[in-house]
Amino acid sequence: MQVSVESIGNLERRVILSLPAGDVEAQIGSRLREIAHTVRIKGFRPGKVPTKVVEQRYGGQVRAEILDGLLREGLGKAVRENELNVVGAPQMMPGEDAAEGELKYVASVELAPDFGELDMSKLEVVRHTAEVTDADVERMLENLRQQRASWTQVTRAAKAGDLVNLETSSTVDGTRMPAEGAERTSTVLGSAAIYPEVESAIAGMQPGEEKTLDVTLPADWHAAQFAGKTITSTFKLVDVAEQVLPEVDAAFIRSFGVKSGDLEQFKADIRSNLERELKGALMNRLRREVGEQLATVYKDVELPPRLVENEAQALMANAAEQARRQGQQLAAAPEAFQEAARKRVLVALLVGEVARRNDLRLEPERLNETMRLIASTYEQPQQVIDLYRNDPQLMQGLQNRVMEEQVTDWIAERAQHTENALSFQEAINQ
Repeated sequence: MQVSVESIGNLERRVILSLPAGDVEAQIGSRLREIAHTVRIKGFRPGKVPTKVVEQRYGGQVRAEILDGLLREGLGKAVRENELNVVGAPQMMPGEDAAEGELKYVASVELAPDFGELDMSKLEVVRHTAEVTDADVERMLENLRQQRASWTQVTRAAKAGDLVNLETSSTVDGTRMPAEGAERTSTVLGSAAIYPEVESAIAGMQPGEEKTLDVTLPADWHAAQFAGKTITSTFKLVDVAEQVLPEVDAAFIRSFGVKSGDLEQFKADIRSNLERELKGALMNRLRREVGEQLATVYKDVELPPRLVENEAQALMANAAEQARRQGQQLAAAPEAFQEAARKRVLVALLVGEVARRNDLRLEPERLNETMRLIASTYEQPQQVIDLYRNDPQLMQGLQNRVMEEQVTDWIAERAQHTENALSFQEAINQ
């Protein structure tokens, strides 16, 4: 195989690979003959399948595998010999001017930029700190009680915190909705699930009472056909139910997996879960802090254009999917994602370069600790650990995450930093 490398820009190279067609065909034929000796095809005895039949069934697959292996080998050799720091996936295309008896392919690769000196002491990082307090544990315990709350119907007037069932109808621009009868709806007063003026009017009403109210919707109302219009709403309070919280007894505690039913053990488990959540939240804040600083200090570095474009396309696809799930359509153009894509690519390349220059290696202890923390949130932790260990793609994603956290910590330790103490709630509100 003949290999040559051409420069087509500061961060782009064209690798030209030429292969004798005869050598490729010889490898393909050899592989097909191996398959013919072992393959089982209905209607033929083992080892007696005609070569033509084997070629018809497996020829395309074998050709693709052989050619892919040769091209990968040739490209890898060119990268090593020319000391190319390749980033992203190469683009491989057939060459247009192959000579007779020759197969020619052209690979376009992008290179990591030259960042020059990487002085992390130039960065100014705010390191946020927080701790889980007894009050945070009690607040979570109260939240768990509310999750298991029941509702008991009452005959008094409705008040904040009550679950109310309503029959409603509305008129806008002379049109009644629904055309006949009324719609049934439920809401918890104070949850802001319905329009505030209506929620306020319901408070104090007795079951069976009915009210009519004119409501002017804001100009940015989510239903465009009603935005800025005045709607006349009639609503009847059908019934009222008040919340009944369960007692924190042994049965309640056991329902959360604490077999002993002991309150102190339950609180200890709650604290451990909150500390795990807090640790992740603080690391996310630190990653953003470090990322913003890196993006600012190295903002003028030239980046591989295709890598940035691919990231922008991925961001746009994610945004479009989120909009679809909300029943909407993405209105933003691809250009709207370019700046965010550039920042993400820049930070990712910088983190990788810091790790390479300083010979930072993945710490197995940290990887295992992170895996155990993730698994502890599930009912069968060992099954989750086994899932990671048996799924290379899942494990690779976890390794990348842990390595990024290691490098982030390494950078933050060498940057100029100040500490900012937060409460637990402030820390987890991203």
